Amino acid sequence: MENIKLEKMDEFFENRSASYEEHMLSISHIRNGYKKIAEMIPKNTKKLLDLGCGTGLELIEIFRKLPNIKVTGIDLTKKMLDKLYEKFPGRDIVLINGNYFSHDFGSNIYDVIISYQTLHHFEHDIKQKLYKKLFNALTIHGQYIECDYIALNQEEENFHFRENRNLRIENGVKEGEFYHYDTPCTVENQIKNMEKAGFKSVKEEWREESAAIIRAKKQE
Repeated sequence: MENIKLEKMDEFFENRSASYEEHMLSISHIRNGYKKIAEMIPKNTKKLLDLGCGTGLELIEIFRKLPNIKVTGIDLTKKMLDKLYEKFPGRDIVLINGNYFSHDFGSNIYDVIISYQTLHHFEHDIKQKLYKKLFNALTIHGQYIECDYIALNQEEENFHFRENRNLRIENGVKEGEFYHYDTPCTVENQIKNMEKAGFKSVKEEWREESAAIIRAKKQE
């Protein structure tokens, strides 16, 4: 691990924007997750927030199911957002080139918030703060649906977090700076993080290989 050079998060995805879709679609459980997350979105959903939306691969099935849904997408990488915008002409989409940890999403706005393979780069405490923001941004009957790369046990999670901390020290990364390295959590820890943020009925709804979908509701 000693020779690994960490890349800034936005630069990592900027440099891979041309091959991103081919890579994601080459992995069967990620392909299947796109379909599964769309199936879980209620038919009466009017407004949806997509965190770390990238090029919008997860939106293909969602727009097929709900063609009139209003989508707000946020991502660090402008090249990804440009691809997304080109992919869905005529759809009701607002795109934000920014950081979802610092962006103000408001209160009581979205029926559903989703994230797809984006939050496995961050520590528990920063995710808990984000979950609290998402909880507030949801309507009273809203729900948050997360599909992500997971650690299969606590030992695996501990290994990734330990290696990330060591690499950040070796690379001279300052506290609070976003650099790319995968730190997947167990489903159990993700559920605890969401519950601490106020979510109710937090459940694992689907799992295939190293991907899982967790659904969390604002009310029981």
